[in-house]
Amino acid sequence: MIKDFNELDLTKQYTYSDYLTWQFKERVELIRGWVMKMSPAPNRRHQRVSRIIERSLDNFLVGTNCEMYHAPFDVLLSRQGNDTVVQPDICVICDKSKLTEQGCTGAPDLVIEILSPGNSRRELKEKFELYEENGVQEYWIADPANEDITIYTLNEAGKYIGSKPFVAEEVAQSQVLENFGVVVGEIFEE
Repeated sequence: MIKDFNELDLTKQYTYSDYLTWQFKERVELIRGWVMKMSPAPNRRHQRVSRIIERSLDNFLVGTNCEMYHAPFDVLLSRQGNDTVVQPDICVICDKSKLTEQGCTGAPDLVIEILSPGNSRRELKEKFELYEENGVQEYWIADPANEDITIYTLNEAGKYIGSKPFVAEEVAQSQVLENFGVVVGEIFEE
């Protein structure tokens, strides 16, 4: 049992079973077995964007079989046998058999990541690949710096097809959650 982050050997790969025993306060994700320390608490703008999207999603999901969760919420992805635990900013799960007391086992239907200055490479590359490989049907990237949202949807071949960036008064429309959309300008409005 590891009680301090500094006790981890960052040159070693870990398993989900290892992850479950860690008792330190730092937030980490496990990407293909490698420990990735998460950025400090998100800034105010990130939190505000998250809250506005969550409010819209929460209202939309009333009366459906889908549930929304936000970070910190563990999502175990292990399609290739590599232990991967991520904490998306927002995720929607419509197959309740994937929900456990620890979080979600398997791909959520929709994942939304909100970029921060310290994590944009990670969301744009590592998590993009992970979500695609593990079958996350729809992946939104909300970028507060550019005030846009890009939506990636899996095609029949299991590859993401990206939208153009939605901006200002355009509606970012989900393909997975029929009739769910948000006016981009309202998400980033101060």
